[in-house]
Amino acid sequence: MRLLAISGSLRDKSSNTSALQAAVILAPPEVEIVLYTDLGKLPHFNSDLDTDRPPEYVSALRQKIVCSDGLMICSPEYAHGIAGAMKNALDWLVSSVEFPQKPVALINTSQRAAHSEAQLREILKTMSARVIDEASITLPLLGKNMDAASIAAHPDFCVQLQSALANFIAAIRARATTDK
Repeated sequence: MRLLAISGSLRDKSSNTSALQAAVILAPPEVEIVLYTDLGKLPHFNSDLDTDRPPEYVSALRQKIVCSDGLMICSPEYAHGIAGAMKNALDWLVSSVEFPQKPVALINTSQRAAHSEAQLREILKTMSARVIDEASITLPLLGKNMDAASIAAHPDFCVQLQSALANFIAAIRARATTDK
């Protein structure tokens, strides 16, 4: 099973990216989690460019989604909203045929960030994604400055991430079974 992990933060030492990297560390051996690293390279969304031949980085993102069984999204909240880079990526995916019905797990790294998660859920619902609630968690990392290894080693965060991953994998497998 392959999962695509997208951090909505462009910061080098982002708790969002660290949480996804911790998921990579904690993933069971039969699951590969690929961290998407080109978020900042996507051009600003322009529907005039969303043609049969979209910009290179847009095509590459869509191809990564095609090759993934599910998406893990971890994005910060800015001014009570979704991070601009994350919204831009989603805008490029709205008209793509690769995104509808794709299972999505949301990871929130701030116990105070409720507005962006609600907005993200609404956007994903509009885009026909399947947000897996049992795999969507909040890790209270705000102000902790933890890297991926320390998140993965933390007794509480480790259990939360492993449980979310197990629930996500189970939901993807259950859907694959019913789709056959």
